[in-house]
Amino acid sequence: MFHIAAPEEIKAGKTTDFYFTNTVKILKAKGIHKHAAAEVCLKDFPKDWQWGVLAGIEEAAYLLEGLPISVYAPEEGTIFQPRQPVMLIEGHYIDYAVYETPLLGLLCQASGVATKASRSKKAAGNRSVISFGARRMHPALAPMIERNAYIGGCDGVASLAGADLIGMAPRGTVPHALVLMMGDSAAVAQAFHEVIEPQIKRITLVDTFSDEKLEAVRAAEVLGDALFAVRLDTPSSRRGNMRQILEEVRWELDYRGYKQVKLFVSGGLDEYKITELNPVADAYGVGASISNAPVVNFAFDLVEIEGQPIAKKGKKCGRKQLWRCPGCLYSVVTPASETPVLCPNCQSPCSALLTPLIKDGRLVRKLPKPQAIRDYVLSQLEKLVLCQP
Repeated sequence: MFHIAAPEEIKAGKTTDFYFTNTVKILKAKGIHKHAAAEVCLKDFPKDWQWGVLAGIEEAAYLLEGLPISVYAPEEGTIFQPRQPVMLIEGHYIDYAVYETPLLGLLCQASGVATKASRSKKAAGNRSVISFGARRMHPALAPMIERNAYIGGCDGVASLAGADLIGMAPRGTVPHALVLMMGDSAAVAQAFHEVIEPQIKRITLVDTFSDEKLEAVRAAEVLGDALFAVRLDTPSSRRGNMRQILEEVRWELDYRGYKQVKLFVSGGLDEYKITELNPVADAYGVGASISNAPVVNFAFDLVEIEGQPIAKKGKKCGRKQLWRCPGCLYSVVTPASETPVLCPNCQSPCSALLTPLIKDGRLVRKLPKPQAIRDYVLSQLEKLVLCQP
């Protein structure tokens, strides 16, 4: 069998940490049945991150729906920064205590994947970024990884299940295994053209046996105007100066009149390498750096008990509201009781981001489709420089 928790086990709180079951047992035995408010908030990001993309809200809503609690959260895809609350839960603590572990798991990993994808997309600008990372994680996670890579900004995903989840056709070319099986990259390009549906763009590998520029020219000679792009996935042991390799391929193709052929790069890429290759590359396949993204280390803390503000040391007590200027992304956290905030930069009214998601166990917000979430993320990325510290 696969070593995964079934959906009904997650929904029932069976993936919690043992100390939460101890907590509930003690509270029940002592007759302590108090109403409490808890918030999910980030203390710090991984090294050199200054912002994150909130993801996992849809799964969190599925996890918590039906419990006798109320939940407030920003829209999925909202850009956030350290020490900004991204969720508030209220109800009797014993009714939601055991859900802390799975809730954080859903939010932390999804937000890490979405943020890393956003960083890659922001670095790539108007160049396409395709998620190639499903093979680097447990296959049960493939749809989750691909969905959050997509909403974070990737233009497409490679895995079949991930593509089904977001309602898109999967993206991909052919593996080196096919070139090895057929013995020649140009023959593979021709076979792909003959067999694969015409609506799929003709992109062929050019790094299996010989020099990339030679294989690229051969592919162009075989397919002519039908060739959309060549993909370079050069092994690290042979990569050397990747930008120079791309420049050589570009020169050889252009010199022979194949200026329409794009250069697609994959293999060991992240936002930093993308920035280096942007002057020459046209599109990227990004794998492990997205699927193996650092988790966003959210914490779950009680901030109010029976209407009284409270918090452990190092945390700020009381219910809070996160305000955001829609124009410049200025953000500020205030006590929840304070009146609406004006943006100090443009004097526009700020919007309250912690809005009802679940009320008394009932989902009260329409959850957007992945395409709408991605559009929301991209619209914020355009303004992001204004909200960086």
